[in-house]
Amino acid sequence: MTAEGFLEGRRLQMARGVLLQCIMGGYPPARFYGSDDGDLALVPDPAQIHRLPWSQQPRALAICDADELTGESSSLSTRGQLKAVIARYAALGLAPVVATELEFFVFAPNTDPTQPFQPPLGLDGRREDGQSAFSISSNNGLRPFFSEVYACMAALGLPRDTFMHEMGVSQFEINLLHGDPLLLADQTLLFKHLLKEVALKHGLTVVCMAKPLAHTPGSSMHIHQSIIEIGSGRNVFSDKAGEPTATFRHFIAGQQAGMADFTALFAPNVNSYQRLCHPYASPNNACWSHDNRAAGLRIPASSPAARRVENRLPGADANPYLAIAASLAAGLYGIEHKLEPSEPIQGEFEVPDNLSLPCTLHAALERLKRSQLAKELFGKEFIEGYIASKTMELTSFIDEITPWERRVLAAQA
Repeated sequence: MTAEGFLEGRRLQMARGVLLQCIMGGYPPARFYGSDDGDLALVPDPAQIHRLPWSQQPRALAICDADELTGESSSLSTRGQLKAVIARYAALGLAPVVATELEFFVFAPNTDPTQPFQPPLGLDGRREDGQSAFSISSNNGLRPFFSEVYACMAALGLPRDTFMHEMGVSQFEINLLHGDPLLLADQTLLFKHLLKEVALKHGLTVVCMAKPLAHTPGSSMHIHQSIIEIGSGRNVFSDKAGEPTATFRHFIAGQQAGMADFTALFAPNVNSYQRLCHPYASPNNACWSHDNRAAGLRIPASSPAARRVENRLPGADANPYLAIAASLAAGLYGIEHKLEPSEPIQGEFEVPDNLSLPCTLHAALERLKRSQLAKELFGKEFIEGYIASKTMELTSFIDEITPWERRVLAAQA
């Protein structure tokens, strides 16, 4: 839209079905988004209008809500779903607080998708070989790129906590500062967009796939969650003596109750399960533990005021609005129904059958399809539409013959 049109308040409308467009560009049958495929109104959030610092031509980006023309939020909008979850907490006098940890890879351009990704050439003319995890000098070869990333983050008002090299080859992680869940989802979206745009300027490719390289750790989007009491700001996961509360236990139990049903929301792509089924600290389970990275739900070591639950299931490819909404909705369900969690695990452990999670997109979608909890928390229209779109993506993947099949199976009798 032109700046003039935006400033005049001209309404931007979009077909309802676009919210269910699959990643290849197609759409599920119209019955999943209304047979008329009528319009939605895109309503900009005044707090999320940003001049894009990396663009030579003056441009701005406005994050919008997708609302029905009657004024209410569209049930197909993931941002609207997150706002609805936050409102359910507010009705109880509570406010969730979250932080996201996003991992990503920086690669050289990859013009042939049949070939593996490669690290970029550094300023020293060499490619990283995987020995730089947590190194203080590991990103020096990419200093011009990261310098612009930092400058653009500052220009967009994206505060960062820590930035580090992760375990994979040319893999990095950012921790965004904790705060309001909607704000953090917006910031995560903006940061991923920023990364890709700045990378293109520097002749690089940023990849937020869950598992872009074989035999290498995948990329997660861990979600740290706590709840405060509106007014006092007290963390309701800790009592006055600093001990865990019943609310803390109920929240964990709700997460456990929803993780298997919601796996397809946390791990939305075929590639997501490459990360989960080869777990380098990427646990595919609903166990919980005090500071054990093999558990899907980890309680980091912290002071009572900072007591929180880390959901380690979502990958970097997850929709931040939907992943945060699903995680918080599950926790609230546990609080409302006073559910009790399993016993915490420590050390090496075997995952009980009732705490294991789907390990393929097909299994995750089948579990979501049977989930009454998902329909109760997110509505039948959203869940059925999401499944329809993701089924199209899965079918497209299955229709393609992979290099592994040609390489290994062609010679078989």
